[in-house]
Amino acid sequence: MMKLAVLAAAAGSAAAFAPTNSGARVATQIGAKSQSLPFLEAPPNCEGYVGNVDFDPFRFSDFAPVDFLREAELKHGRICMMAWLGYVSVDLGFRVLPIPEGLEGVTAATAHDAAVEQGGMAQLLLWFTLAEVIDGIAIVQMLEGSGRAPGDFGWDGGMLKGKSDEYVEDMKLKEITHCRLAMLAFSGVVTQSILTNGGFPYV
Repeated sequence: MMKLAVLAAAAGSAAAFAPTNSGARVATQIGAKSQSLPFLEAPPNCEGYVGNVDFDPFRFSDFAPVDFLREAELKHGRICMMAWLGYVSVDLGFRVLPIPEGLEGVTAATAHDAAVEQGGMAQLLLWFTLAEVIDGIAIVQMLEGSGRAPGDFGWDGGMLKGKSDEYVEDMKLKEITHCRLAMLAFSGVVTQSILTNGGFPYV
C-alpha cells in the first residue's frame, strides 16, 4: 500500500518540475505537443488552469471534470505540505504534551501502527470522514455550476480581497507549485526514512 501511495503521489505531482509560465497558454491547437511531455499530445481540457503544463499522460482530463481533478490535486498537495512538516517534526523530537499512553517513543514511521492500537487513528478517521462529507457537498455544488473555484473554502483571511487578477493568479500558481513539490517531498521523506530506519535527515 505504501509503495502504491508513493507511486501515485509521484505520478500526480511530476509537473512540479516541468517548466511553468504565468499559468497556461491561451489556447491549445489540435494536435499540439505537451509542454512537459513533448512526445505526447497536449490535453486540451486542461487549458486555462493556473499551473497547466499539459501533464496528463493518462488523459484523465478526457473523461473526468478538470475542476474535480484540480480539487483533488490541491487537496492532496495541501495535506502533503502539512504531512511533510508533521513527519519531520516528530523525528526531530517535537511532541504535543501530554503524550498519550501507548505513543511514547514512537517515530514518524512507527506512529501509524501505534496510533491504531492506541485508538487515536480511529478518531482521526472519524473527523476526516466528516470533513470529506462536507467537502463532497461543496464539490457536487461546484460541478453543478455554483461558481466555486476548485479548492476554495473561503479561508484566505482576506489576503486576496481587492487584489488584481494578476496577483491572484500568481498566488494560485505558487500554491499549486508548492502542492506538487510537497507531494514529491512527502513521498521522498517517507521512502528515505523507511530505507534508512533513522531520524531526520534520513541519511
